[in-house]
Amino acid sequence: MNHLLFLGNIGAGEIIVIALVVLLLFGGKKIPELMKGIGKGIRSFKDGMNNIERDIENSDQNDRQTPPKQQQ
Repeated sequence: MNHLLFLGNIGAGEIIVIALVVLLLFGGKKIPELMKGIGKGIRSFKDGMNNIERDIENSDQNDRQTPPKQQQ
């Protein structure tokens, strides 16, 4: 069951070829900058997800603590 998304069976040889093509296209100096940008994007996404989860938990706690208003 070695399926990587839609790529099917991908082996070490194919990964090496892809890495070489990326190295040729972007160059050795540009790749660390690209990886740094991807890392920042992932970190920002995780922070956003954590903030959303925290907001949901806080709203649930506030709903439980606040007694319902009585209608007159």
